Amino acid sequence: MNETELLKRIMVDLKIFGGKPIVRGRRLAVERVLGMLAAGDNVEDLLRAYPWLEREDVLACLAFARRVVGHNNHLATSYLANPLNSASLTVSSEQS
Repeated sequence: MNETELLKRIMVDLKIFGGKPIVRGRRLAVERVLGMLAAGDNVEDLLRAYPWLEREDVLACLAFARRVVGHNNHLATSYLANPLNSASLTVSSEQS
């Protein structure tokens, strides 16, 4: 499955988690999947925790994160400069 197909699994529904990106319209935020992976869980752990989840859903979350980081270079640089102060993160559509 290519990245374009994977990304079709990520959706935004304003009625679920205030519009955060979610997996296939379900009540599972991309942020949660990424957080579990960052905490050391592996794909199999996620699949056990969410029986409806598919391996491709996890890959879709990773592809989504790559796209976001790739398009928000200033956001990533700001975070790396001060990772403990997440409040300092801002998203801007302006180019420097």
